[in-house]
Amino acid sequence: MKKYIIIILGLGLTLSLGNCEFENDVDPNQPSLSAVLANTSPQELNLLVGGLEARSRDAMGAFITATGSIARELYDFNASDPTTTETLIGKDGATLNGSEPQLTGTMFARYQAVKSAEFILEAVENVALTEAQKQGFRGVANTFKGLNLMNVLSLLNNNGVRVDVKDPENLGPYLSKAEGFQAIRGFLDLGFDQLQGAEFTFQLSGGFTGFDTPAEFAGFNRAIAARVALYEEDYASALSLVNSSFMDMNGELADGPKKSYGVGGTEILNPIFKSPQQSGDQYVVHNRLITDIQAGDARINKFRLRDDPVPRDGLNGTHEIDLYASSTSPIDFIRNEELILIFAEASVQVGNLSDAVDALNVIRNAYGLANYGGAVTEDALIDELLYNRGYSLWAEGHAMFDLRRYDRLNDQFLPIDRTGDIIHTEFPIPPFEQ
Repeated sequence: MKKYIIIILGLGLTLSLGNCEFENDVDPNQPSLSAVLANTSPQELNLLVGGLEARSRDAMGAFITATGSIARELYDFNASDPTTTETLIGKDGATLNGSEPQLTGTMFARYQAVKSAEFILEAVENVALTEAQKQGFRGVANTFKGLNLMNVLSLLNNNGVRVDVKDPENLGPYLSKAEGFQAIRGFLDLGFDQLQGAEFTFQLSGGFTGFDTPAEFAGFNRAIAARVALYEEDYASALSLVNSSFMDMNGELADGPKKSYGVGGTEILNPIFKSPQQSGDQYVVHNRLITDIQAGDARINKFRLRDDPVPRDGLNGTHEIDLYASSTSPIDFIRNEELILIFAEASVQVGNLSDAVDALNVIRNAYGLANYGGAVTEDALIDELLYNRGYSLWAEGHAMFDLRRYDRLNDQFLPIDRTGDIIHTEFPIPPFEQ
């Protein structure tokens, strides 16, 4: 693991400071890490924030393929990577070994972002800024740190997560799942506290328009904390946190900060976008999403009918992904729609069933469905909640964790499309981490 983290550390610095001009006593071709952090200018610190935001959007394709395949949301028909239709789907009982590129790619990107956050937290101490300005950098760094570590813990689950990577020669231990949640919540709470009375001297990307002041960014922080509390099954905290976020029952469902993509320079393309009807590399919708959708549900428009549904490795589907308009379309970090669903789930779990129904009706009505007319019981509302999360958040990296949270990530609730396939519930720690 040490060599792996050293590589990440170096790449994180290079990618974060890619175009900045260093002070005269720092060699820009072979910069010493300690020299860079000790002599960072305010302008370079601003670039570190841009690098942190950029790193936090990386490897979404790996994350979506991993979670979506296991949860039978989709199949990644990728001719160059047989793991997408073999190991991830448990072909002939194949188990995960931690070397899957979807896991290692996600972890590499997430720890790059964590190291970028660490750079900021260390470098800000040596920059001539006011305390309020320094708190702005700290609040953003700790928020992104918590967000990125949550992705790792979600995949590894009971195997825990390593959160202390500050010193690559003396890495912290893998924490248990419970300890990992506690640490991640701690980073987010610390970031929230730091944002109070802070000042931003840096500019976030256009994806954070409307969330680019300390107060607005604090709402984003609380939104991520609410998601973490939900995954932790701490529903009382999830309800409190989502009420402190930017959730708006009367607002646009799409409102929220976004991962920006583009062309040219250091930009990257949206990794989930696929050209219509292309052969070979394509995300194919699992047929259960097509057969189970309620009549009149406009979320069917996330799926495009395939002209030539050619099978791969014994798997097939009638529809392909139609989630993003182009290769530069943004991807949400989190949006109002998810927050309303978090409110609904937490309300069910704490016994506020009528509040849950009201929130679920906001989502149903937005997609052309009438008000919920089923039984107002915990079990019935959880079914309705999971239906709506399944379609509202399809291919966004949630279904695997939603189903697992309710003991439905198994063949009692999900179809087995090939004899011998198995359904995984978590990834093991990669061999290079042990």
